[in-house]
Amino acid sequence: MNPTLNHDLDLRCINTARILSIDMSEKARSGHPGLPIGAAPMAYTLWDRFLRHNPANPRWANRDRFVLSAGHGSELLYSLLHLTGYNFSLDDLRNFRQWGSKTTGHPEYDPDLGVEATTGPLGQGIAMAVGMAVAEGHLAARFNRDGFPVVDHFTFVLAGDGDLMEGISSEAASLAGTLQLGKLICLYDNNHVSLDATTDHVFTEDTCGRFRSFGWHVISLPDGNDLEAIDLAIRQAMGEKQRPSLIAVRTHIGYGSPLHDSPKVHGEPMGPENARATKQNLGWPDLPPFSVPADVQAHFREAIPRGTALEKAWTDMFERYSEQYPDLSHQLKNMRDGVFPDNWDSGLPLFSPSEGSIATREASGKTMNAIAAALPGFLGGAADLAGSNRTTLKGLGDLGFGDNQGRNIHFGVREHAMAAMVNGMALHGGLIPFGSTFFTFSDYMRPSLRLAALMGVHSTFIFTHDSIGLGQDGPTHQPVEHLTSLRAMPGLTVFRPADANETASA
Repeated sequence: MNPTLNHDLDLRCINTARILSIDMSEKARSGHPGLPIGAAPMAYTLWDRFLRHNPANPRWANRDRFVLSAGHGSELLYSLLHLTGYNFSLDDLRNFRQWGSKTTGHPEYDPDLGVEATTGPLGQGIAMAVGMAVAEGHLAARFNRDGFPVVDHFTFVLAGDGDLMEGISSEAASLAGTLQLGKLICLYDNNHVSLDATTDHVFTEDTCGRFRSFGWHVISLPDGNDLEAIDLAIRQAMGEKQRPSLIAVRTHIGYGSPLHDSPKVHGEPMGPENARATKQNLGWPDLPPFSVPADVQAHFREAIPRGTALEKAWTDMFERYSEQYPDLSHQLKNMRDGVFPDNWDSGLPLFSPSEGSIATREASGKTMNAIAAALPGFLGGAADLAGSNRTTLKGLGDLGFGDNQGRNIHFGVREHAMAAMVNGMALHGGLIPFGSTFFTFSDYMRPSLRLAALMGVHSTFIFTHDSIGLGQDGPTHQPVEHLTSLRAMPGLTVFRPADANETASA
């Protein structure tokens, strides 16, 4: 954490992120400048004072995770990544939303660039963040020892009104409260505006009350520019060990612009005249576009030595941990690096015709348990169908309710959140996660399946009851078009085994 408070410099840093975001959308003649302008103070406070990360090594295993669930505001993320020293140059910012650019219209997963997840389809980011927090809690429970918190980080997510309207966010947030994910913190950009209109047309619920009912710790802040209040709220959230936290920050989309609080600044550039007026209203000096004042640059770049020191302290601790707990250290490193034990597949079952017919889901369950015995990072669960899917990992315990070592996750009837959480666990690293349900319910999971394919992560989705011959359940449970539609999805590898041994191979 950086406890230094310098209000004048802080404001210049915030305005630099705001102006870079404006410049990006103006040059591209495309973008979403409203959220970055309004949310910059809370994002800056988090990145400057709290976020434990190392721009010199974006893949540092114990870094805090930051997910921009409101991915349309990507200008803000790219500005912060450039300013703090990640591999985003000013030329990359100038090429925002251009073909082949790093700075795509919505963030695309690239851990070497500091982009933790592909976001933009609203609600996906917060659900993946829940999966990341599950992964952190599980690995911490299995590997941390007294004096050696080798897995110890927070998962932060910045979400907007649109994220919290999407049903997936309620599915994921409900389960996050049940699982008591105290190291998950959501900054809610509560600006009361969406693309078509102000939210009083479509979103009048008590959002904070909803999250309280989920079991979240909720803090409501009336002023999105009050850095001290934001600072205190994040500290309180980090101190809450049993509940995930929602910090609802009342912001103003397009703050300081002639389009202040207008839907017109949500999804299109504000135009040269409004951009010029905004810079004047914010007290920005008359500088060329994409200018970064020297003192601002120097302050942001303090993230590099600070992050390097944080990583070194953790590395030194991990070396001492390795000396005292060599077996645990070796296993954790292998899980993080994706190294499988020798002959890990030697115990996979081989089914003989003499055994008679066996349902593929039965063969799948036997195979999964053999894999789980050999691969300590293999875990997952079902959307309330583990008994039917045969996906229970026997003798390996249930995750949740204060015991995060279990490798069976009960997702409840939350197929969409399950799929996104599996993606989040895969993105976190160290685990080989799976989710399962009936094949027909892949319909509910399709957006997350597509994101898994786009990101190229090792998410595994297991579907059973995949034919039209399911008897009394009727046509709602008889998938017909699903196999063809999933095989048409680029980047998604689809197996449909015809017998028990093909199941084991798949």
